[in-house]
Amino acid sequence: MSSNQAIPPRKRSGAGLDFASSFRSASPLAQEALARDLAECSDDAVDEVDDEALSVSDDEDDTPGPTLYRRPSGVAFGAIRPALAGPGGLGEDPILTRAERTRSRDEERSLLRDNHILPPKHDRPPQEPTLFRALYTRLFSTKVPRRIPDEEGSASPIQIVIAPPTPTVGTETEPLLGEGRLRHRGANGHGSIGNGGEPSARDHAEHLNQQWEAAVAAGQIKTTWQREAKTIAVYSRSLIVTFLLQYSLNVTSIFAVGRLGTLELGAVSLASMTASITCYAPIQGLATSLDTLCAQAYGSGHKTLVGLQLQRMVYFLLLLLIPVAIIWLNAEPILASMIEADSAKLAAQYLRVILLGTPAYAMFEGGKRFVQAQGLFHATTYVLLIAAPANVLLNWLFVWKLGWGFVGAPLAVATTQNMLPLLLLLYVWKVDGRQAWGGFKRAALRNWGPMVRLALPGMVMVVAEWFAFEILTLASGRIGVAHLAAQSVLVTVTSTTFQIPFPLSIAGSTRVANLIGAKLVDAAKTSARVTVVGGVLVGLFNVTLLSVFRNQIALLFTQDPEVIKLVAQTLPVCAIMQLFDGMAAVSHGLLRGIGRQEIGGYVNLIAYYVVALPISFGLGFGLGWNLVGLWMGVTFGLLLVSLVEYWFIWYSDWDLAAREAENRNASG
Repeated sequence: MSSNQAIPPRKRSGAGLDFASSFRSASPLAQEALARDLAECSDDAVDEVDDEALSVSDDEDDTPGPTLYRRPSGVAFGAIRPALAGPGGLGEDPILTRAERTRSRDEERSLLRDNHILPPKHDRPPQEPTLFRALYTRLFSTKVPRRIPDEEGSASPIQIVIAPPTPTVGTETEPLLGEGRLRHRGANGHGSIGNGGEPSARDHAEHLNQQWEAAVAAGQIKTTWQREAKTIAVYSRSLIVTFLLQYSLNVTSIFAVGRLGTLELGAVSLASMTASITCYAPIQGLATSLDTLCAQAYGSGHKTLVGLQLQRMVYFLLLLLIPVAIIWLNAEPILASMIEADSAKLAAQYLRVILLGTPAYAMFEGGKRFVQAQGLFHATTYVLLIAAPANVLLNWLFVWKLGWGFVGAPLAVATTQNMLPLLLLLYVWKVDGRQAWGGFKRAALRNWGPMVRLALPGMVMVVAEWFAFEILTLASGRIGVAHLAAQSVLVTVTSTTFQIPFPLSIAGSTRVANLIGAKLVDAAKTSARVTVVGGVLVGLFNVTLLSVFRNQIALLFTQDPEVIKLVAQTLPVCAIMQLFDGMAAVSHGLLRGIGRQEIGGYVNLIAYYVVALPISFGLGFGLGWNLVGLWMGVTFGLLLVSLVEYWFIWYSDWDLAAREAENRNASG
């Protein structure tokens, strides 16, 4: 095979797409970059062909078939609110690892069993019906209820079990949709037989493909709300843990500093928001281009090109940190022109210290995409399981034990940020992922154009939402020091509670996209309804939590009575916002799942900047409602987002979305 020729990934009809795929930019730029890299790196890339993607193993076939299972991935999450991975559509063929392909087959078999097309996995003797057993089945069974023939005698759905290819002559089972539709027969009338008279793994996989495709074509595949609830819960749980762990890195410093005083609490909030809008959000947005580039490189069959894309992005981000460093080192006069001078001084000090961790932060954001492109989704979770407790220990040590005070908090954060890429490097080196690293290459200094063109839209999308919350924080700082401190508590609390509905929305997006890609529109709608109900339940849980503990929450951050009073007054509004925040998060996810995420972008921009912020300023400053008014505007904006997006989802043509996904998958 020519080393300078791209190796296309396998095409999979009806392929379900993951969260990263649903947000990747269109492929031509990535293909352009890949072609150049293959041409320039032909000497050292030729020997790194991905045997997993190209060769046919003993337990996998190379025949086109459905790919239903896909883990959520490609999510950027940082200091304030998780950010969506860059723009794009459902059109990219997902890069699946061998383990993921196996899970996909298992998911297909499970659905066939639940629809009574395949026999149960375990034969169980009949049991006496009881009230408890009937209730348990009603609540937890994932089986699709069997249809009863109507009065005119119409038959129930075809429920014929298709036997796998067998080397011996025996009773033939009728094909699902008629003779010859499902099984490729050999000259002897039986399925293809491997060596030794036994059916090969390829035969079994092909047989499952045929069963699945025929059942889908016949409209036989249904799902239940129990199955979808279980699937979405499984998808969500690890993401929730990961999000909370990374967000805890910043929450810990706010807890540690809040006990020092009101001025320090407000300053750390202002500094964190400034760092997010000027550095963290742009880095996350730019790094989303690796969701496309690394996946394309991995799918090309030349694994080491994944490492090349990582190097290129890291160099690019490090260059961009130069102007960021200049701004942060001179932040005090800039901030003092907008808020009270003492708060500006402390916030500028925080930025100067935390600057020590920004290069490592950029490396870690790139490193996340490096491992995710290889299907190593738990790598960052393992890293955070070590880094998050270490961050708590460092904050206690620097702020209180060593008596460094305010400056100890950013120093602890910077130290933890430097730990993250080192721990991820250790995982890649000792556990898995090093096969995609081909060493440092000079080619990483060239071919930046496609990367930059892919990265800029992702940055704009991420920064837009963060900037709205930065405006609210700056606005609260103009009211007074106590209001800025209270705003710090409110933003921290609402951002923490947001870590639950947002992973739920990712899970819903992934599942709906999977089912849409597999042409199971009715099942996708069932999954969407389950996700909506889940979002409402999570929102109501957050509403209850903030309402019941509105007088105690501020005590976790500060002992200042004025700040405690302001937080208690504003938390009821923030509690109501939780319901709409959860609903909006889910609606964003469903739009991503049906490939209409650009609608969510437009609605967000209009809701935040045309509706929410003007209302916030009118109520907060015009009517003198202060923080209550500022948060009422945001609450109304999220309500508007939810209503508009759910209206669009309700009236969208989901069948058209499935056809579009099928056409894109078929065209590769």
